Amino acid sequence: MKLAAAAAARIEVTGETKAEKLAALASIAEKSPEARALGTLRETMVFAVGNPEAQILFIGEAPGFEEERQQEPFVGPAGQKLTGILKAMGLERRDVYISNICKFRPAMEGNQGTSNRAPNDAEMASCLPYVLTEISIIQPKVIVALGGVACKGLGIGEGVMRLRGRFYDVQGIPTMVTYHPSYILREEKLAGGGIRAKRECWEDMMKVMEKAGMPINDKQRGYFQK
Repeated sequence: MKLAAAAAARIEVTGETKAEKLAALASIAEKSPEARALGTLRETMVFAVGNPEAQILFIGEAPGFEEERQQEPFVGPAGQKLTGILKAMGLERRDVYISNICKFRPAMEGNQGTSNRAPNDAEMASCLPYVLTEISIIQPKVIVALGGVACKGLGIGEGVMRLRGRFYDVQGIPTMVTYHPSYILREEKLAGGGIRAKRECWEDMMKVMEKAGMPINDKQRGYFQK
């Protein structure tokens, strides 16, 4: 299945509540014939975590080593960075919903160990209907696309640097493009400590907070101001 075709697909689920529908969707996704048939994704599914009634939905790229081990998205170093961003917003992980474009860790040849790679188009397409169905069920006020894979998978485009900081329409929901936390971690190791990336990401998050109807205090507005 190609990305364009996958973008039009939805999964039929039953349930009285959003939580029940998401649980049913996760059960279907775990058996995904499209993902299993590729032979390039690992066996353990990492579905999503968070509040089914969340106003903000964060979408990343794919689980890594630590996410696969704990079977929860964003629990490794990038996840710790995301948790810090949420804290600065006045939120906790239980207040939002966190998912990935790809529900399985992409496999690598040989002894993969802790190494990770980004999912390719076929791998994204195999899981995209589940992500789009998640969006349909949750109906958040705002979606945050974390990084290039999420941006491409959601049909927004390619080039995070060019696209970030603005809202795009995904299923009628305003969607902000911003940096993946792993990019910020890489930037922090360079000269300057990643200040630009952190400042721009925070500017994006304040727009998200405003769109979601969250209060923004003076301290939050003052982050990264010279």
